[in-house]
Amino acid sequence: MFQVQSLLNWNEDTIVLGVFQKNNQLGGLLSILDEKLEGQISELMKEGDISPKRGEISKLYPLGKMSTKRIYLAGLGKEKEFTFEAAREIFGKLFQSLQKARIQTAAVAADTFLTEEMDILEISHAMGEALHLSTYQVQNYKHKSNEPEKPIQQMTIISEKDSAEIQAALNVGEAYGKGTNSARTLVNMPGNILTASELAEYAARLSEKYGFECEILEKEDMEKLGMGGMLAVNQGSAEPPKMIVLKYQGRENWEDVIGLVGKGITFDTGGYSIKPKDGIVGMKTDMGGAAAVLGAMEIVGETKPEQNIVAVIPSTDNMISGSAMKPDDVIISMSGKTIEILNTDAEGRLVLADGLTYAKHHGAEVLVDIATLTGGVIVALGTEMTGSMTNNEGLYKQVLEASEECGEPMWQLPITEKDMKRVRNSQMADLNNSPGREGHAIMAGAFLREFAEGSPWVHLDIAGTATTKKASPLGPSGATGVMARTLASFVERFVPENS
Repeated sequence: MFQVQSLLNWNEDTIVLGVFQKNNQLGGLLSILDEKLEGQISELMKEGDISPKRGEISKLYPLGKMSTKRIYLAGLGKEKEFTFEAAREIFGKLFQSLQKARIQTAAVAADTFLTEEMDILEISHAMGEALHLSTYQVQNYKHKSNEPEKPIQQMTIISEKDSAEIQAALNVGEAYGKGTNSARTLVNMPGNILTASELAEYAARLSEKYGFECEILEKEDMEKLGMGGMLAVNQGSAEPPKMIVLKYQGRENWEDVIGLVGKGITFDTGGYSIKPKDGIVGMKTDMGGAAAVLGAMEIVGETKPEQNIVAVIPSTDNMISGSAMKPDDVIISMSGKTIEILNTDAEGRLVLADGLTYAKHHGAEVLVDIATLTGGVIVALGTEMTGSMTNNEGLYKQVLEASEECGEPMWQLPITEKDMKRVRNSQMADLNNSPGREGHAIMAGAFLREFAEGSPWVHLDIAGTATTKKASPLGPSGATGVMARTLASFVERFVPENS
C-alpha cells in the first residue's frame, strides 16, 4: 500500500502537499513547485482559490508545466494547532477526496506536513491509520447496480527522512486502521449471520494467522465450570453459546498478564424485559465490545508488543422462549456469587461477570472490560464520549492516556460504597443485576466491580460510541470500531504497577 522514495525519484501523476497558514508564505518544496508553475500557487492562495485553513482540500492542474498531472493541497491551519488528531482527520479528508476522484495512486510530500511538534514518524503513523479508516466502506448485502468506489492501491511517500523508520511507522498506522475496520465490519454484520459460533470461528482464524493460543468453550464446558451467567442468558436461544479465549505471550514468563474482556451479545431482544420496537432495531451491534477486543488483538498480532494478553469474549444472543431466564430467577455465577435477576435486559453484565472470572482463571492480573452495556451512559455522556469506571486510578490513567492519543475520549463515572450497597441489596441472593434506573450506567459498573474483586480493573461502556449516525473524515456512518485502537495502544505501553 505504501512505498517510500526520496524527492528526486517520484514520478506519480498526482502529488499531495500540506500548506500551513503563514500569511500566504511558501517554503521548501511548495516554493519549488510555485516557481515551476510560474507563481500559480501563491497567486491562487492570494485570491482564495487555495486555502491553507485546516481541512480545506484544493486541487490545481500544472497543464504541462511539469510532469505531474494534478496537485492536491491540504490546508493544515496554524502550525501550533497541528496535532496528531488534526493530521489524521486532514489525511482522512484527503484520501476520501482521492477515492471519490477514483485516483488509485498518488505521492505525498510528507515533509511538507512536519512541524517542531509533529515529526515524520507521527505524520507517517497518522497517514497509515487515516488511509484505512477514511476509505472504509460498509460491507452490505445489496445487489449493486452502480460500480463501488475503487480503493486506493498505492501511496508513495516522498521524504528526505529515514525511509526505514517511515515505513515502520506507516506499518503501525496501517495495523491500527485495519484492526479498527475489522471491528467495524463485525459490528455491522446482521445477527443471523454473525452468531456466537461464527464469532468463535472468526477468532480461531485470527489465532491461526497470528499464532495466538485459542480456546473455545462449549455449553457443556460452561456447565462443568459453573458459568451460570453465560448459561442463564443463553437459556432462551437456539444458538449455542461460546466462551472465546485468545492468548498472546510476548514475554518469556506468563506474568503481568493483561485481561481484555469484551461483551459478545450477537443480538439482544432484552429477553422477557423486552425492548420496545424502536429500541430493538440495531441490537446486532451489542457485540461491539467483543469486536473492539478482536480488533485490538489483530493490531497486537501485527505489532507484536512485549506484553502478555488474554482476551476473553463471552458470546451468545439474548432471546425469548419457554426456557429463557425470567425476572426473579436466581443464578450462580462462575465466581460462586449468586445473582437475583431483576431485569433480563441487563444481560451483558451477567456474561461479563463470568468473562472476568475466567480471565482471572487464565492468569489475568489487570482487567479491562468493554461493552455496549447501558442506555444510561448515552443519557449521561451522549454519543461522543465513552463512559468509564475503575477501582484503580493507576491503571485507569494508562487507559485514559491511550484513549487520548487515539482520539477516542472517555469520561470517568464514580462508584461509591452506596452504589455497591445497591447491587448487594437482595433478599434472595448475594447481588441483584439491576437496582433501578437511577445511575443505571454506574450500577452496571458497580456490579462488574464485584467480579473484578481485588484485581486492578477498568470498565468501558461504549453504548453511545460504538456506532454513529453521521459520516466523518475517518469513516462512514454505522459501526465505529471504537476502542480497538485504545486497547491496542494501552497494551503496547502498559507498565505493571510494581515495575
